[in-house]
Amino acid sequence: MTDPNINNQPPAGGQAPAYGQAPAYGQQPAYGAQGGYGQPAKWNVLAIVSFVGSLIGFSLIAAILGFVSLSQIKKTGEQGKGLAIAAVIIGLLATLGWILLIVGIVIAAANSASIYSY
Repeated sequence: MTDPNINNQPPAGGQAPAYGQAPAYGQQPAYGAQGGYGQPAKWNVLAIVSFVGSLIGFSLIAAILGFVSLSQIKKTGEQGKGLAIAAVIIGLLATLGWILLIVGIVIAAANSASIYSY
């Protein structure tokens, strides 16, 4: 019984080349059923949009879009769950900050108006 790859003889028809040999011209490599590494995972575009929106100041809209994208990710299995969660957290915290700022301004304006009324 002899090895067909001795003396650089090509393998018998239909067999994959031995380890370390390049496949013959026109043949697919032997490392996968489809060849290559498969399709890259898809990202949820709404998660990306909501995260960017939360960073540039659209806080409430970004939080809402983050919740919607989390729902889509759960159904489709796409990537982007971390971005969607970050968008929800940043969006809600920024919205809370705006609310506290407005309440503080209203309280300050009410106090300053009562100071000047004799």
